[in-house]
Amino acid sequence: MSVRVRFAPSPTGALHIGGVRTALYNYLFARQQGGKFLLRIEDTDQNRFVPGAEDYIIESLKWVGLIPDEGVGFGGDYGPYRQSDRKAIYQKYALDLVERGHAYYAFDTPEDLEALRQKEANFTYNQFTRSSLVNSLTLSESELRARLEAGTPYVVRLKVEPDVEIRIRDLIRGEVVFHSSEVDDKVLLKADGMPTYHLANIIDDHLMEITHVIRGEEWLPSTAHHVLLYQGFGWADTMPQFAHLPLILKPVGNGKLSKRDGAKFGMPVFPLDWVGATEEDRFPGFREAGFLPQAVVNFLALLGWHPGGDQELFSIEELISAFSIEHISKSGARFDFEKAKWFNQKYIQASAPEYLAGLIKPLAETKGYSVSAAFLLQVVALMKERVTFLPDFIEQGYYLFERVREYDTETVQKKWTANTAVLFSDMMRFLEQIEPFEATNLEASVKQFVQEQGVKPGDVLPLLRIALAGTMKGPAVFDMAVALGREETLARLQLFVNTFNR
Repeated sequence: MSVRVRFAPSPTGALHIGGVRTALYNYLFARQQGGKFLLRIEDTDQNRFVPGAEDYIIESLKWVGLIPDEGVGFGGDYGPYRQSDRKAIYQKYALDLVERGHAYYAFDTPEDLEALRQKEANFTYNQFTRSSLVNSLTLSESELRARLEAGTPYVVRLKVEPDVEIRIRDLIRGEVVFHSSEVDDKVLLKADGMPTYHLANIIDDHLMEITHVIRGEEWLPSTAHHVLLYQGFGWADTMPQFAHLPLILKPVGNGKLSKRDGAKFGMPVFPLDWVGATEEDRFPGFREAGFLPQAVVNFLALLGWHPGGDQELFSIEELISAFSIEHISKSGARFDFEKAKWFNQKYIQASAPEYLAGLIKPLAETKGYSVSAAFLLQVVALMKERVTFLPDFIEQGYYLFERVREYDTETVQKKWTANTAVLFSDMMRFLEQIEPFEATNLEASVKQFVQEQGVKPGDVLPLLRIALAGTMKGPAVFDMAVALGREETLARLQLFVNTFNR
């Protein structure tokens, strides 16, 4: 059977960056094995459903380039791929499991169960407590029939047998053993007819012919229930292989990276901006922070996996070729935002100028700058070795788009003399005549001019840079002059002289 894997998020809010890593590992494995990558939306918990979350998930996957072969928004032969559209399927299988003796009806009301939890803090509905509760294992056949015919609300629970060892062969962690005494009788079908995650994902994985379940380690304890369900349905021979991924850890301290860590550590932990209903439910994304999707993919791939060796920069094709579940670590991977920034710098530096110009064009327009494609290519050439994020092209290099807002006055005052204004006036007349107005010729001509004036280049060229950019930082001064053009360069020199010749 060919490999089939799925990414199955719940639309309960923004997709965490850890979820994107899970999708990435599924995608890489499917591509490496020549298989299929599915997107399934697990929306059985309608109380936690958040409008817009499903679209956010799909947009996030598209942004990082993890395009599903099948799924919600992508079609396929195993649909529907949204669990709320499969309700009738789950009800049928839940009742079949009851008939097989591996599940039972439970009529205990929420109030009854809450009262039990008040009496006993660690109360669990399981093989030890179910005999004293109201369910089809304790009711007579006539009592059960009467309740069902009367439409009395019920849930369907998994019947966990006593004294059973549940063994799981995890592709990352090796053999994992649970004892049934540790496993509760999970609700499989809720009173509203909707399945829980446990029932729905088992049925869906079976019907969609999923061969490998690659998901976060927080689901490892639930896998005991899932194995029992596969056995109860008689599907043990076609049960998928499991691989539980290590946690992504906080940058500092202990514990799993959470959505609140973004604000705490000043970094995004979501792929895209998320704007929820409240101010507390608003989070910045990697895309809007100015990350390239390729950099995010490379960064996430190495958070818990590495093929060995010293290579750190991988194209998606190289990741697919090198990927293997066996090289995924068992231990958690710390989220190093400085490393993420390093990846982004490297990818910006390696990207084609036309690609970068296309990305920064809308950023420039948002700032009110109306510039040509040719000028943006010049901006990219000047700034790409100096920036970390895409907005840096506009924000750090603002002086390429508008006049200088503030001069490095301290440096100017150190170098300004009584003759500086006259020297700059002469240099402006000189620049009016230079042909061609290109960097190499400008540099040679201006340096010769400075020499002929009997002054040191170090007393003039820094001031020329500050006149154009306001700062000693930035790209080569003559490259800037060419990008700005002769007219704008001369205008800035005149403004500079007017500002300081007082």
